[in-house]
Amino acid sequence: MNSIQFVNKRLLCNLAVGLLAALLGSLAQAQAPIQAVKMIVPFTPGTGMDTIARAISPKLGERLGVAIVVQNSPGASGNIGADMVAKAPADGSTILMGANTMLIAQQLYKNVPFNPTKDFAPVSMTAWGSLMLVTNSKTGIKAVQDLIHTAQAKPGAINFGSPGVGTPHHMAMELFKLETKIDLLHVPYKGTAGYTNDLLSGELMVGFLPVHVAQGFVASGKLIPLAVGSPKRHPIAPTVATFGELGFKGIDVDLWYALFYPAKTPKEMVDKLSKETAFVLKLPEIRDLLSKAGLDAESSTPEELTQIVAKDYPRWGRVIKLRGIEAE
Repeated sequence: MNSIQFVNKRLLCNLAVGLLAALLGSLAQAQAPIQAVKMIVPFTPGTGMDTIARAISPKLGERLGVAIVVQNSPGASGNIGADMVAKAPADGSTILMGANTMLIAQQLYKNVPFNPTKDFAPVSMTAWGSLMLVTNSKTGIKAVQDLIHTAQAKPGAINFGSPGVGTPHHMAMELFKLETKIDLLHVPYKGTAGYTNDLLSGELMVGFLPVHVAQGFVASGKLIPLAVGSPKRHPIAPTVATFGELGFKGIDVDLWYALFYPAKTPKEMVDKLSKETAFVLKLPEIRDLLSKAGLDAESSTPEELTQIVAKDYPRWGRVIKLRGIEAE
């Protein structure tokens, strides 16, 4: 072998070794397990989503063998955090703690860059939150039919409040108005505290509140319960009828909270997270913690959650369109 052949052979060997090393490095990187997972909460700390995320993430992390870090990314009624997850890699490293509010907010704002029915992989329900329609005791309104008859006699004379445009409290009442064909005056607030205080003082006549919040004021006689927006009566308010029992079949205004991956996340990852979420939500300490926050723990299959999203998205879109609701 002459010197030129030797040099060429050596160069080829070095090139082959380099290529092999690069290939092995890429494979190792591709197969490296995820060390930490971000659970994006698109609202501020202390909200229902945040409570659930912080309750389940430690146990869920143990089950999955990774650290789950809760990250609050609020803004635009949840659209900013949701969009972060929609654009995240579909590799299991990013989870969205979502709610039915994301179906509403995406349709309230213009030019939102994601679609909640296409850009996420539904994983599992985590909890339900029920709303109760109440009226201030000073109004003399003691039943849903009283409210309807009064509103029909004096269109726009009865006011109702909410923590803000597009909030579940607001949308629940807009659905109620649509189904009962009545006119009520909306007074939006910037948060729950002012809204609740004015409902208790009588500045506001009627409104929706979470069942666990409303029931204390009902017990003290400050508020009168009219109906709950669940398919069945709530355990902490067993004497309050559902809208369905009262003959209003289209008014189901429960809040739901659920986990989502970015779209195109492998099915085995979706199924694994769904299975472990179901396990964690059955733990007595988790159920108790969520119950104290007014939330009813409940899991679902990815398919069941997909059906819920598919049903709710056009339903709230219809309310937004027919009532002409726009984000502030």
